[in-house]
Amino acid sequence: MANLKEVKNRIQSVTSTQQITSAMKMVAAAKLKRAQDRITQMRPYSQKLTGILQNVSSALDGDIENAFGETREVENVLLVVVSSDRGLCGAFNNNIFKAAVNLINDKYSYEQKHDGVHILPIGKKAFEYFSKRKYSVVDDYYDMFQDLTFDKVKKAAEFAMEEFREGNYDKVELVFNEFKNVATQIVRTEEFLPLQSVVPKDGEAKKKDVDYLFEPSTQYVVNELIPKSLKIQFYKAVLESNASEHGARMTAMGQATDNAGDLLKQLKLTYNRTRQAAITKEILEIVGGAEALASNS
Repeated sequence: MANLKEVKNRIQSVTSTQQITSAMKMVAAAKLKRAQDRITQMRPYSQKLTGILQNVSSALDGDIENAFGETREVENVLLVVVSSDRGLCGAFNNNIFKAAVNLINDKYSYEQKHDGVHILPIGKKAFEYFSKRKYSVVDDYYDMFQDLTFDKVKKAAEFAMEEFREGNYDKVELVFNEFKNVATQIVRTEEFLPLQSVVPKDGEAKKKDVDYLFEPSTQYVVNELIPKSLKIQFYKAVLESNASEHGARMTAMGQATDNAGDLLKQLKLTYNRTRQAAITKEILEIVGGAEALASNS
């Protein structure tokens, strides 16, 4: 009977867990709908702005200076790693951390040995992961998912842009999850700075058959377009990761709920078998006792 009680307690525990994971799945589904709407609305704008910038760049004479396109010998690198604030989202965060560490080991091992790799985490999980492993961490922007807005993300983008322009970082890269669908998130590594392809410095770039009139000046327009495009690119990466997080959590909680259902079936079967065995044992004991009394009489 003690074993029967243990199985019953296990059934109650799994049932309670199943209710929690089911509720978390529904919450993640609601958040995913909002996050998915934001990124699907952002993508056309980001792509169009990038296309305009590329057209303008191809129409330039190549003598326009761009502080964000300066190529320098790489000594200090800033990696912007976008994770989540909470767990229970499958391998979402682990995939990002693995991609970032592999990028450091494969591409920036020399810089890492000379303390030239710096991490700008966005999301508490990334901050905790890299802080515990003694990386050089910029800890001013990791909690922006509490109230995700363009103004908050813009501050992190402006920090990276200003540090690059001042020469404190020679390269900035983004590591994030791109949202494809609920079940699929693709880890992306994109070079954020320098923007060599935005404003070419040589005359080899093929100019498109587009004629632009710049007002008030070409330099002014380029200086306005490039920072805006960079901030939009940064914001888009964060939105991609946000939608991917909710999709990963919805999938993980759905699988956990299904696994709890399978486990409950096995536990209930075990419970019924144990209960039946206990009843059978009691009946046999009663029959054996009755036969013993009958033989004695």
